[in-house]
Amino acid sequence: MTSETMVEDTADLCRRHLSRGRAKLGEMFGGQVEVSSAGAWIHTADGGRFLNAGGYGVFLHGARHPAIEAAVIEQIRTHPLASRLFLEPQAARAAAALVAVCPPGLQRVHFAGSGAEATEAAIKMARTQGRARLISTVRGYHGKTMGALSVTASDLFQEPFRPLLPGVCHIRYGDAAALEAALSNGPPACVIVEPVQGEAGVVIPPAGYLADVARLCREHGAFLVLDEVLTGLGRLGHWWGADREAVTPDVLLVGKALSGGVVPVSAAVATGEAFRAFDRDPFLHTSTFAAAPIAMAAASAAIAAIRDDDLVGRAASIGAGLLRRLRAAAEPYPHLVRETRGVGLLIALEFAHPGLAGETLIELIGRGVIVNHSLNAAAVLRLTPPAVLTTAEADLLVSAFASALRALARRYPTADHVGTH
Repeated sequence: MTSETMVEDTADLCRRHLSRGRAKLGEMFGGQVEVSSAGAWIHTADGGRFLNAGGYGVFLHGARHPAIEAAVIEQIRTHPLASRLFLEPQAARAAAALVAVCPPGLQRVHFAGSGAEATEAAIKMARTQGRARLISTVRGYHGKTMGALSVTASDLFQEPFRPLLPGVCHIRYGDAAALEAALSNGPPACVIVEPVQGEAGVVIPPAGYLADVARLCREHGAFLVLDEVLTGLGRLGHWWGADREAVTPDVLLVGKALSGGVVPVSAAVATGEAFRAFDRDPFLHTSTFAAAPIAMAAASAAIAAIRDDDLVGRAASIGAGLLRRLRAAAEPYPHLVRETRGVGLLIALEFAHPGLAGETLIELIGRGVIVNHSLNAAAVLRLTPPAVLTTAEADLLVSAFASALRALARRYPTADHVGTH
């Protein structure tokens, strides 16, 4: 099959059997068909390759990290799925490995397949503690299943599916006073918050905010869920965003990097008290493929690789360098880029207009670089490059951004021109 035929067949099958909208999106981004990956690179059917600084935060280790790939292949050859009746060692080992690197006090693990599933488990744990009222933050993102969507504060995603869960309120992110008012106005609640808002466009809260959230939850008898699906396991240059302010929630949500970029897996890691009802009845909340041995092998190997390869330290140092250089690249164009911000390898460029973000995304693809848009912030491009990025790859990323911004500046030389195309 020629590359042209593969592209045409893939687009046709997508239109007919997956989503016409998804097929149209693929056309917008050049009609590329990805066929393989390794490290920081994605390879396409036509022989092209793209530096992957996107992937929505999954590829902290890069693609196909050798140790993680080997662990999963070995598990496939021996015992890929379990009976779910007998005890299974890979799940036990993965749970122990995860607890060992989590904030102190988190002792129990419920494994799932996606971040949204982890959110659902946490909401259920809160209900077993009598905390049915839910408080989350404006533009926060916690998934799109019905419970998770109820706390994902976006009219765009919620409107087609209302009514959602009752008793949910959304408060301004980074505002401890707003949280205190919400906690004071009603029965004890479950609070769900991100250490840094990802899909909102990498919104970084004021220093001390997480500590204030934890304190207020204790004072008002609230159940605290910290969503670290994106930020956890080194992405911020710390093992957890919680570590930056020494916070231990009732439940910590984990995902994305836990997969090692190889097998989807997520987790809700809880205190013994939060997990009490799940401890009593192992059938209270289950999923056929949760804690599958192949996913557990990936999770254990992913945690080991983060430690052995010092990916936390690399995320901190590479991220600081990229942030400094991207700010310098954007500095000549204040009418195009309002702000460049980030923590570790979670970096955002906020544009003056949503259309500029879209055009820059396409310009970058044309230069062989993939980044992501932000679902709850249309004017923001988000970078989540791997912590295995080489110096040459970091240079390419910065160079591509500088070139893309120069192209935009030629198109929109002044603020008066922005939005005119």
